[in-house]
Formats: sequence, C-alpha cells, structure tokens
Amino acid sequence: MTTIAFQTLAFVYQVADVFAFLVLAASGLAIIFGMMGVINMAHGEFITCGAYVTTAMARTGVPLPLAILIGALAAGVLGIILERTIVFRFYNRPIDSLVVTWGVSLIFTQGALLVLGSAWTTIGTPLGILSFGDYSFAIYRLVMLAVALGVLLGIYLLFMKTRFGVHARATIENPAMARSLGVPVERIYAQTFGIGAALAGLAGGIYAPTLTLSPTMGATFVVESFVTVVVGGADVLMGTAPASAVLAIIRAACTAAWGQVFGLIGLLVTVCIVIRLLPDGFSGFLMRRRA
Repeated sequence: MTTIAFQTLAFVYQVADVFAFLVLAASGLAIIFGMMGVINMAHGEFITCGAYVTTAMARTGVPLPLAILIGALAAGVLGIILERTIVFRFYNRPIDSLVVTWGVSLIFTQGALLVLGSAWTTIGTPLGILSFGDYSFAIYRLVMLAVALGVLLGIYLLFMKTRFGVHARATIENPAMARSLGVPVERIYAQTFGIGAALAGLAGGIYAPTLTLSPTMGATFVVESFVTVVVGGADVLMGTAPASAVLAIIRAACTAAWGQVFGLIGLLVTVCIVIRLLPDGFSGFLMRRRA
C-alpha cells in the first residue's frame, strides 16, 4: 500500500472512531429529549454509572461484554428511579427539568467523589492492535463502531417495529389521547427514560476500558452529546445518525490537519453554522424534504 492509501485508511478509521463516540454518547440523550422533551443534564452521570459498574464487574472476573451489559442495566434502573421520583414532576417544563437534572448531576458527582475517590485505574483496552506499515489501529475501536451501528439498528427496531414503540410514539404525540385508549402513559415515560439512561450507561461501559475513571468523567461526553443532539434534532435516526457522520468527518479532518484542539474548534464552528442554516436540525430538514 502507498503512503496515500495508509493516510486515507487512517482518516477513515478516525472518522469511524469519532462517529461511534458521538452515536454512543448522544443516542440516549436524543431519546430522552426527542421523545419526552426533557433536557437531561444528568446524562453524563448515567455514563459515569455505566463505566464504574462495568469496571467493578470486570475486576471481579466477569467477562467484559457481560460487565458492560450489567453497567447499562444499572444505569437504566437508576434512570427509571430518577424519573419516577423526580423527573415526572417537570414534564412540559423544559427549563425546570434542565435545572433539576443539573442539580441531580451535582449531587451524583460530589457523592461519587466522596464515596469512590477521585479516580480509578483502567482495566485495560482488550483485543490488541492491527498494524499496517507505520500505522496502528486498535481493534477495540472497530468493535465500538459495530456496537454504535447495532445501537442505531436496535433503536429503529424498538421504536418502529414493536408494540412498545407504537405506544411510545402515541404517548409522545398525544398523551391524553393515548391514555384514553388504554396506553399506560406513566409506565411508557418511565421505560423510555430508562432506555435513554441505559444507552448512556452502555456508552460508559464500552469506553470504560479506554479511560481513567473519575466521577467527573461524564463531562467528557456531555458537551459533544448535546452538540450532536442540537445539530441532529429531535429524531435519533434521522437526526443523531447523520449529525454524527457530518461532525465526525469535520472533526477528523480538522484534527488530521491541525491537531486535537482545532478538531474541537472545527466541530463547534460547524455546529454554529448548522444551527444558523437548519434551526430544526438535520431531522427537521429531512422531514420537510420528505413531506
């Protein structure tokens, strides 16, 4: 392979890595915001929960895939508890929900610092690397891409092809009508919030082997999660997925040309441009085109 071919392969790998990160980090947030109208500032803490539970399980000898699933389940259960005790009081009050979940975020973060300490060492990235010439690629990063694509497929099947999905979409469209037709609206809300939290926990669990764990690690994910949801709009499949692809290409290109800092700057500049041109995000634009 020529040098240009290696550089192209490295760029595609970088785009895939950023795309997987954005999809995994933002999909849970997109579900909660798009289907429930709740601006969940505690999203990073669900990611942190998944990462810590995954690491704790892996250290006891649980296989990593099972540990990740346990971490996602723990975050999902925590999300349902939070929804049933606090969040349900603030539906249709987006600013209030933002403030309340921000307060929950602070409580979780400071509580974890007191109980768990400032940092846990990583359990190590599995699967090794692939080497091509002077370039090395972590196999685990390719697994992350496969999981991200699987998450998108799973969301589509869950919300478009199941009875729960029909009830969830009816509840979001018109809660009063759905309730009059016998749909358990409160249960649907709790389950939807739990699914969003579980997806956040899944992201934390998947990235746990690659990071030094800290109770504040959720902030690493939150900014880009919110950016992706804002650019994508309220729909996960028609918004989050294309937004992740576009932002991944922009960030990878800027990073390859000028470094990590300019990669983040390029991503944020792109967000400003997209918001100016497409105030409803990619999903709103695609829906208008389809209509």
